[in-house]
Amino acid sequence: MSAEPIIHMPQDCSECPIRHRAVCARCDPGELEELDRIKYYRSFQAGQTVIWSGDRMDFVGSVVSGIATLTQTMEDGRTQMVGLLLPSDFVGRPGRDEAPYNVVATSDLVMCCFRKRPFEQIITTTPRISQRLLEMTLDELDAAREWMLVLGRKTAREKIASLLAIIARRSAVATLTEDMRRAVFDLPLTREAMSDYLGLTLETVSRQISSLKRDGVIELQGKRHVTVPDFARLLSEAGDDGDAMVR
Repeated sequence: MSAEPIIHMPQDCSECPIRHRAVCARCDPGELEELDRIKYYRSFQAGQTVIWSGDRMDFVGSVVSGIATLTQTMEDGRTQMVGLLLPSDFVGRPGRDEAPYNVVATSDLVMCCFRKRPFEQIITTTPRISQRLLEMTLDELDAAREWMLVLGRKTAREKIASLLAIIARRSAVATLTEDMRRAVFDLPLTREAMSDYLGLTLETVSRQISSLKRDGVIELQGKRHVTVPDFARLLSEAGDDGDAMVR
């Protein structure tokens, strides 16, 4: 790790904002107590590396708040962003000792971590946790396939709208009204990071965001605070229906 993170005292699981979406979503009180014995919290500042590719991982865990990127560096030094970690996403892979990707906090990040070896032992005896982990893995596979469509077939405008819709629906700080018509959230990615992730130039990202703002699809306060007046319209601009891009 690039710097020593701030370590928080454990919190009550019942107050956790991702309690019903994370790997522990189906746990009963006894299973939560087992996890509580091996968990701890870590906070990382924006820009801080959580773990480097190839490093030995002594923990797994869930993103509680904030956002992180998964990147991979090629032998010639080129770096490609290959994924985003949003609240409730799981970090690490039981049974694998080394990290396959760099994990970097894009915004201030809080993680609920579990010591890796004890966690691996728990999932062999706790079907609810192993089943939930399987579901999350399959959801991640579906999302990866969907993202191939975003990168391979969608226009620049659709790519930007798709990314905004994903972040709006998955961010713990987002507010989405019950009728799904209005969303408010802080965009945790710089435009440079968005261009890297979407395979677009910085100029194209800026131009498309300005276009979405001009057309009333989004409202911006500064560069990061985003309001979506009509979420269905944003999905339409992304080329998706109401069920798309959700996991």
